[in-house]
Order: sequence, then structure tokens, then C-alpha cells
Amino acid sequence: MRPSHVTEIDQGIKNSGFALATKTYKANCLRQILRWLWQEHGAPKLDGGTTKYAGLRPRNVTVTEEERSLILEAAPDYLKLWILLCADLALRSGTALIIGPEHYDPARQTLRFVTKKGARQTMPTTDEIDELVAKCNMSHQASFVRQLHLSEPHTAGRPLDPTAIRDDQLDHAWRELVSAVGITRRIVPHDLRRTAAVAMLEETGDVRDVQALLGHRSLQSTIWYLDHDLRPVKRETLERIKRPFIVRKERTA
Repeated sequence: MRPSHVTEIDQGIKNSGFALATKTYKANCLRQILRWLWQEHGAPKLDGGTTKYAGLRPRNVTVTEEERSLILEAAPDYLKLWILLCADLALRSGTALIIGPEHYDPARQTLRFVTKKGARQTMPTTDEIDELVAKCNMSHQASFVRQLHLSEPHTAGRPLDPTAIRDDQLDHAWRELVSAVGITRRIVPHDLRRTAAVAMLEETGDVRDVQALLGHRSLQSTIWYLDHDLRPVKRETLERIKRPFIVRKERTA
């Protein structure tokens, strides 16, 4: 591989029209491949010829308790369940849409599913979620959200279709609902997941608890969610943790 080849690939990424996050990811992958070729196979060191994009800052919007209450009170059952799965269990909106009878254990009141990254996760359900799930047919393959959608007055009587409602339709219904209750700032369904993550950190103070809630394999992914919300270090804490170091140093002098 020659420098001209790297330049061509790098320019292709730069001019691709992808979002900045995607360009950053692809450029990082390119650098890793070039370093591997250099370190393991004696290829020329060409990773320095790739573009390094400015660091991204994660979206840090969270939903207030007042906003959450307004939205849930006005939501029809199918949308309410979708929102609760995102808000209470911190599920991704796409995962919340496909959760169905195959994932639900009514005896244990848990959901077991596979996350976006392929990890298996088990989450306890809440009373509100259980009440809505109880309205669904446990012998049908359609997801809970889709079953509840087909029980709405404007869809009642239609045959149960596992693909009765799509992600984009839910997003549209979400935007209409948020606007209808008078919320003017932009909040998206994923902000519900972030809100749950921040609330967990405030409750436990343990990033590992947040990692478990979000179902992340990598702690770095969890830190991405909490970048704006990691609590500051207290002076008293610094004073406490430095004392053992001072003692150890004196003993070994």
C-alpha cells in the first residue's frame, strides 16, 4: 500500500457525506488497520496520513419529571409502553419496539433480550409496564407495542401483524405527542434512556450500575452517556485518599 492509496481512502471518507460521528469511526478504523499492517506485516507506516476529526461531544439533554408526566398522561397505551420501556428500563427505542411475549417472564416479572451490541440482558419490569403488558396476547408473535397499537380505536379489528408499526412511525407519533402537551424544546426518545442513566448515577454514585442498566460491554460507552454528568471530585475525598499514601511512604523511608 502506498501513501497515495491512503490519501484516496481518507478523501473518500471526508467527502462521503456521512455524519461526523461516522467519519470519525471510519477514520479510526482505517488507522487501526494501517497500524496493524505496519506492526504485524512490515508495511510502511502510513497511519499518520489520515484525517483526525475533532472530538465529539455527546448530546446531554435529559427529560424533566414534569415533562415525563405530561407525556405519559397524554400517551395512548402503545406509545406509553414504548416510552416506559425507554424511560424506566433505559432501553433503546428500537429494542423497546420489538420486545414481546418471547422476552417476557411473567412469573419473575423480567424481560430478557439481546442488546444492540449482542449482549444478553435481563431487566426487571415495573408495575406500570406489567399493567400494559397484561393487555397483550402472550401467544402471539407480535411485539407488545405493536399489539397495543392494533388495539387502538383507529386500528381495531385489523389482523395482528408483527410489523404493524415501524420505528419512523413511532418517532412521528412521539413528536406529535410532545408538541401536543406543549413542550417546545427538542427532546428525542433516546433522551429518555440518557435520563435513566443520569438518574442511576445520582442514586448509586456507581458508574458500574449505570453500565449494567444500559447493557454496555464497554465502560467507555457508559462514560459517553455521562460525559456531562460525572460528579466533581470533592476536596474532602482527596484529603482522605492521600493519607494512606503518606503513611505508606513514611514506613518505607
